[in-house]
Order: sequence, then C-alpha cells, then structure tokens
Amino acid sequence: MTESHPPTPRITKAVIPAAGLGTRFLPATKATPKEMLPVVDKPAIQYVVEEAVSAGLDDVLMITGRNKRPLEDHFDRNYELESALLKKGDEARLAKVQESSDLATMHYVRQGDPKGLGHAVLCAAPHVGREPFAVLLGDDLIDPRDPLLARMVEIQEECGGSVIALMEVAPEQIHLYGCAAVEPTEDGDVVKVTDLVEKPDTADAPSNYAIIGRYVLDPAVFDVLRKTEPGRGGEIQLTDALQQLAADEKVGGPVHGVVFKGRRYDTGDRGDYLRAIVRLACERQDLGPDFKAWLRSYVTEEM
Repeated sequence: MTESHPPTPRITKAVIPAAGLGTRFLPATKATPKEMLPVVDKPAIQYVVEEAVSAGLDDVLMITGRNKRPLEDHFDRNYELESALLKKGDEARLAKVQESSDLATMHYVRQGDPKGLGHAVLCAAPHVGREPFAVLLGDDLIDPRDPLLARMVEIQEECGGSVIALMEVAPEQIHLYGCAAVEPTEDGDVVKVTDLVEKPDTADAPSNYAIIGRYVLDPAVFDVLRKTEPGRGGEIQLTDALQQLAADEKVGGPVHGVVFKGRRYDTGDRGDYLRAIVRLACERQDLGPDFKAWLRSYVTEEM
C-alpha cells in the first residue's frame, strides 16, 4: 500500500482505560463500575478483553480508579464459587466462570486524578515501555465477526507509526467525536491521517470521519503526551497528541486510519446500550429464537 517502514516489534500489549465514573448510568454505577454492567450475560469489559486476545494481544493493562475493584475480581479466580459449581456438577457454568480468569495476563494501575484519555494512556508508559501497543475503549464493542483490531495491527506492522479506527458518521454528529482529515491510499479501507480535531463544530470539521475507540500506537506518543497541555474540557486529549504525530512523521512515524464499516455496539449511551443488548441477544442461538418471538409480539402489541 503506502511506503514500507522497518519491521516493528510484534504487538502483544493492550491498554484499556477504565477509570471513568459512568455518570450517565447513575444510580446503577454508584457502587458498580460501568464496565461491569452486563451486556446480556457478560460484563461489557469482558467483550473488550476478548477482542484484544483474539487479535493476539494477551498482555492486558487496565487503567482503573477508585471503586473499580470488581474489575480485578472478575478477571481473577473465584475458588469458592468454582468449588460450589464443581460439587453440583454444573460444568457449563463452571466453564463460564473460569473463562474470564483464563483469558489473558491481566495487570492494573490506578489513574489517580481523572485528567482525560491522554493522561490515562500515559499511565501505561512504565508497563508498555518502548513497544507499540493497542488502546481499546470499553464503551465501543466491536462484533467479533468484524476483526477491526487485527486489521489495525496488520497495518501498523506494515507501515509503522500509529493507526486509529475511523467511522463515517452523519455530518451533524461529528461534533460528538474526534475528527480526522485524511488522504486516500492504495488500500480501500486505509487512509493516511493528516490532521485531527477533538469534537469540532460541524462547520469546522475537516471530514465526517470520526475516531472510534480503537488505537494502535507507537510508543513515541508517550513523549508527546508528557508535553501535551490540557485541551478541550480541560483534559489531556489523546487526539491532540496524535495530531502532533500526524503533523510530523519524524516524531513517531505516520498516522493511518482504518475505515470501519462493520458492526459496532455503543454501550456508553443508555439508549445504545439497550439496543446493543437486544441485538446481541437476538443473535444468540440459546436466546435468540424465543427472544425475537417475544420481541415481535411486544412491538406488535405496542403499535
């Protein structure tokens, strides 16, 4: 596709920022991390970790904060529960319980002050070192049938630098996202990013390509983040650091974007969270047939 770069180290580390307060889901998130809210019968955060592992990233660092201990407990062993299920001979539920603790090598670090996504990513620097790494935001669930992260890793290994996930949105929605100015490449789903703006006014947006919550980053981003001043919302914005990388390839290589057209479930909004549950439940072989029949009946009655 674009000009080749020297081979980069194989990516094995994923960073998942999970220190947010989840205020849009209060009071449910008063004592329960928003990442632990169930999507059908698994917490949202487990879908994200499974996505990282399926892309070959089995070293996972979670950036947490106060009241996030349930995240650590979920990915740890629960010997009492496992013993009880074993005694009952409930092998199916035992396998589900053990699945989360066997997924990946999990690490945790607290963010402390909530200074924005850029600051959360910077907290990962001691663990990541000087290796390229992935960042996955927990509010975006990507359907496993659409391997976005694996494609992003492939592009990063081929081109070096950083890779961000982009999605075309309606122009009137672009103010809700970080936005990228892009140039086409020889690959239809890959663009070169020339500029980035965090949540621009609709009239000022350089395109309708919105950044969604997947990144594969060159470690040079840490050097930039250390010097990045608070931006929109008074927070250290990852978008601002990536804008500097896009403006000067000598800093940390080029920035490319993978344009995603697959299935994405947004669990950061209450309405979209409910829609995600309905969609995923309908597609389950064990739940789908009965649930869809009830749903059709319910919708017909309400109309």
